[in-house]
Parts: sequence; structure tokens; C-alpha cells
Amino acid sequence: MASRSGNPHLELWIAATGLSHGEIARRITVSAKAQGHRQIAPDTTRVRRWMDGEKPRPPVPALLADVLSEAAGQPLTPGDLGLTAAGVVLDSIQLPLLTEAAAQALAGWAQMDLFMNRRDTLKLAVGAPLILAAERMLGGTARALNHDTKGFDADTVTALEEVTAFFTTADASKGGGLYRSAIVAQLAEAARRIQDGVPPSLRGRVFAATADLAALAGWVSHDCGRYAIAQRFWSYGTYAAGEAGQRDRGVEIVTRMSHQMIYLGHPQDALGLLGVAAKKATLPATRALVASQTGRVHAALGDEREADRHLGDTDDLLADGLGDDVPEWVAYFDAAEHAGARAVSARDLAGLHRGRRAASGHFEDALKLRRPGFDRVKVMDRVGLAAALFDEGEAERGAAAAHQALDDAARVDSTLVASRLNTLLEAARPYETAAVQDVRARARDLATARPTTIAA
Repeated sequence: MASRSGNPHLELWIAATGLSHGEIARRITVSAKAQGHRQIAPDTTRVRRWMDGEKPRPPVPALLADVLSEAAGQPLTPGDLGLTAAGVVLDSIQLPLLTEAAAQALAGWAQMDLFMNRRDTLKLAVGAPLILAAERMLGGTARALNHDTKGFDADTVTALEEVTAFFTTADASKGGGLYRSAIVAQLAEAARRIQDGVPPSLRGRVFAATADLAALAGWVSHDCGRYAIAQRFWSYGTYAAGEAGQRDRGVEIVTRMSHQMIYLGHPQDALGLLGVAAKKATLPATRALVASQTGRVHAALGDEREADRHLGDTDDLLADGLGDDVPEWVAYFDAAEHAGARAVSARDLAGLHRGRRAASGHFEDALKLRRPGFDRVKVMDRVGLAAALFDEGEAERGAAAAHQALDDAARVDSTLVASRLNTLLEAARPYETAAVQDVRARARDLATARPTTIAA
């Protein structure tokens, strides 16, 4: 009997090939006869039933995989098509806590993302499924691992670490739009090699590097407006961090997921994710990051008291020092990043006629503290500063700050920057001076060239 949920794996791959159901049935029949299976002759209705969840008997799954592999130009297995128990549930954010099966899920997501090149291939997870997935990934460990050595050796792990570091630096400087496909392809290759085998001596390095790469793939996907696939990559990154014995690494990735929920207008989901992260964070740096982000969300909800409490906790942790051995993956969180969180918190509270300090002062603090190499976030700070000045009635200063921000924004490929540009446009609306009109024209043109997108 067909399942209620159907077979999204098969449906997506059939859509990707562009073949009609009748043509698929014809090709299977021809292939079956060539292999001596003269009794196999499906029709259009049968193909539809397979998509609805009916599982065909062997050798049909293998025949179907061969037909779709040829049409798609991609090697596919019956598992890829959801026709075996090992099939990947592509449309779920949940991952099996089995090393090879989790890597297969990751490979499936990356493969669909690269091949179909669509934003709506996967659904965005919100609410309880999202929170439970994060909690499960932060608390679980794998139950099996292939100990073959053909997937990785010391040189390939080093190469993976180096390419991830390169892409991380490039993304922070110029935005991830130019590099996203390469990053996702690299992640797919890492997933394939994990399925081939990870030597026990390299296990920690392999999964640590893969967690870093998955976190980056999620971030650049989010920055390009591909929100659902970003969630999947982040969920695997959280899982891989646990495999590497770096639980706080997973905590940092969950804060990225919470950032996305704020960005997409789901602050309660952001709080739920941060609540899970707060229970697992042990390092001063990750505790400070979680507290800062939590304060940011409370500000978005208009809760000034809770915002101040959590932001103040971060102030205390930063004042005490985050330690001399802050891991590289969280080293970006510093006084500048926290000042940025305080800035957007002050902006949100000001919009609700709350808060004690002008947002522009916090944006100026952040800009003074930013280290070299973080060009995208500096652009966001500059755009935020200009918008805050307009909101505060400083039209002349706002216009000057806006022109500097727009000069910088033109060199960064980021929908996050484009979103800030829309905020700037809204803030500049009340003013009709020639300088402000020029700002609006430039910001509008740039926002159109780098449009924000809406989650599926």
C-alpha cells in the first residue's frame, strides 16, 4: 500500500530528469527485456504509484535507478530514489544517528541542491520539528562506522581543512554567492568519502573539518537565500561536531540556525534553539555567543528587561576574558560582534519606543572594533549605522554614512546586505532632500541587483 507521505526522493529525481511517466515506463520495459526480464512492463499508472510510495519488487528498483541515472546525468542508487530501507528522507531535517546513513543523507541534500538549482526543493523547518532536530543532534552520537581506509588519509584531511579555511576567509570578505556551488560540491565529496570509510586515527579531524565545511555551506546558502537547504547542512554540521567530540562546535552551529529564524521572522523558534544551545554550551566563548544572541531575540520581541539581562551576561563574560584557547570556529565572536548584536537590539527596541541608548552609538562601537577581513559584516554595520541615523533624525549624517556604506556594499554579494539596504530605504523615507533622494536611488538600484528572497 502507498504511504501517505509518498516518495519525495523519487518525485524530485523524476522532475529533475524531465521525463514523462510514460517515457520512464517505456525505458524500464526496454531495459528489462534487454536483461531477460520479459514479465516487467510497467505503465504510467504504476510509475505514479511508485511516486505515491508503493515499493516495487526487485529488479525494478535497480532498473529504475539505471534509467534515471542516464537521464539525469548523475549516478543514482535505489536508496537515492527512496526505494530501499536505506533511502534518504530528503525532505526531513532529521538525521539518522548512523555514520554512513547520515553521510548518505548529506550527500542526497547536496546532490539535489547542486543538480536542481532550485530554492524550493526542500521545505523550511519551523516550530517543534526544528527545535527537536537541534536537540537530537546535540545529544546524539553515531552507532556505527565503516573503518575502511579508502575514504581519507592524512593528506586528504589536510586538503579538506585547507580548502575550508580558504572558503571561510573568502565568504567573510566578499560574501558566499560566488563560492557557494564549490563549497556545496566539496561537502558532497566529503560525504562520499565518509561513506567509503574513515580510519579511526583520523576520525576526529575528518568530522571536525566536515562540521566546519557544513557550517560554512549552511551559512553561504542562507546568505544566498536558500534557507531550507541551509538548515539541512547545519543539521549535519551539528551532528558531525558531535562525531568529532566538539559539542560546543555544534552549539555554535545551532546559533546560526537561530540567526536564520530571527531573519525570517520566527523569534520564538530562535529562542527555542538558543534554549537548547544554552544547555550544551560549556566554553566561555560559546556561552557568550548564546547569551548575546538570546538578548538579541528578546529585543526583537520587545522584551527590554530580558534583552538587557542576556546582553549584560555577555558583557560580563567578555570582561572576564574568553580564554587563550578560543577555537577558530568561534573566534569571530568578540566585542565587535557583541556590539553588533547590541546595535540591532537597540534598533529593534527603538522601533518599539523602548531602549535607553541610540542604536547609532552601538553601530559606531562595532565598526571601531571590527578586525580586518570581515568586510561583509562591516558593510552591514555601515548600512545599519546610516539607517539608525535617519531614524534618529540625523538626516545629513545619515546620508553621508549611507553613501560610504553603499560604496562598500557594491563589492559584496550577500542577501543579508540586501536586506539591510531595504531597512535603509525605509528609514530614509521621511526625508526629501536631494542628498537623501540620491541615497534612496542608489540603495534601490543595489537592492534590486541583489534581491532578498522569501523562504519556501
